[in-house]
Amino acid sequence: MAEKEYKTVTRIEGPLVFVEKTEPIGYEELVSVRLSDGTMKRGQVLDSSDDFVCVQIFEGTSGIDKDATVKFLGETMKMPVSKDMIGRVLSGSGQPLDGGPAITPEKKLDINGAAINPWARDSPSDFIQTGISTIDGMNTLVRGQKLPIFSASGLPHNEVALQIARQAKVRGTDEEFAVVFIAMGITNEEKHMFMKEFERTGALKSAVVFLNLADDPAVERIATPHLGLTTAEYLAFELGMHVLVIMTDVTNYCEALRQVGAAREEVPGRRGYPGYMYSNLAELYERAGRIKGKKGSVTQIPILSMPGDDITHPIPDLTGYITEGQIVMSRELHRNGIYPPINVSASLSRLMGGGTGAGKTREDHKGVSDQLFAAYAEGKDLRGLVAIVGKESLSAKDQKLLEFADIFEDRFVRQGIDEDRSIEETLDLAWDLFKSLDLDQITRIDRKYIEKYLKA
Repeated sequence: MAEKEYKTVTRIEGPLVFVEKTEPIGYEELVSVRLSDGTMKRGQVLDSSDDFVCVQIFEGTSGIDKDATVKFLGETMKMPVSKDMIGRVLSGSGQPLDGGPAITPEKKLDINGAAINPWARDSPSDFIQTGISTIDGMNTLVRGQKLPIFSASGLPHNEVALQIARQAKVRGTDEEFAVVFIAMGITNEEKHMFMKEFERTGALKSAVVFLNLADDPAVERIATPHLGLTTAEYLAFELGMHVLVIMTDVTNYCEALRQVGAAREEVPGRRGYPGYMYSNLAELYERAGRIKGKKGSVTQIPILSMPGDDITHPIPDLTGYITEGQIVMSRELHRNGIYPPINVSASLSRLMGGGTGAGKTREDHKGVSDQLFAAYAEGKDLRGLVAIVGKESLSAKDQKLLEFADIFEDRFVRQGIDEDRSIEETLDLAWDLFKSLDLDQITRIDRKYIEKYLKA
């Protein structure tokens, strides 16, 4: 298609430029804008009506006036992909940030990807070890799953993201494993923390990192996860790798959607977010999965901070509908100095059953997890009762459950930021905690496993 050039800029609003047109222009078509001083800026068609084209400018609209020349390039945004991307740090628009050369592409792929045919999807069923007991032991992550972390302002979700990025592994195989780390709307301080940690631990050698900063344009923030997920799909489905995608912070992505929607004067939905936010998030999350007949897989851990600690806010609410469970972080545990402050009572992995058991983790895993949930829930309930009637009023068995809740948080939930526990260490630790209970209080585990694993 011939490139179309216009000198008909009529209006500039925020990151948007409105151009009169005389012939059809494609949705999401790429645009180059030449300013009066010869400077070039890049953009993308956001809306195309009978008379006008709305273009979002990636570098911001400062300096653009009505004398600017707009050229429509006749193609949509593509990501240059190559196996050499592993170990590289890229900007939110896919440009190198690490001082290395530009990516020499083996392919250029449309950043919107292609939906996986439901018939071609394979069920997620293989365990991914994160090294974090509360996830591996009680909310197990499996290959091809999308398991978000619901956090809040001031909680250490970035530290947890980095810990998972450097510790995650597929056990018992020699298949290649990579991490695609996508940071959206982060501060310069967070950027330096991420880069320092990746370099300190050597995790960068098996990762591709995309960094979109808070002062980068909002329209770039919307493109960043699409670039990262296109990279992940290439590594997984064309190179046969198992790829873990960590996205932080999805809330910043949704704020960018709201900002651009307001600039386009769209009718807002809940809390001012666009009405299409559900389908937009689904386009991101549904790019996780496995495909029958292909070795690779894309697993996602999206991380979002809940505004006002509100789990009913539209962002966590819609995310919960689309994904397969959630890991919820607790402000109370964080206040008590427990890291990672994961609230197992509110957390859930809906695909855990397919990735645990003999041959995958260990035969006792399901029972151990159920017993931990049950004993901890009873112990937490008793804390409320103690506040009313006092600890002395409890029976001996209830006092043991009350004590179990404390040692569970102190020994099982609490981990060092560099502590990488294997699933065997996690399960053995759980059995060690069960010693504080009476035998008749361990009701969720098969008797043969009690005899085998509950050592004196």
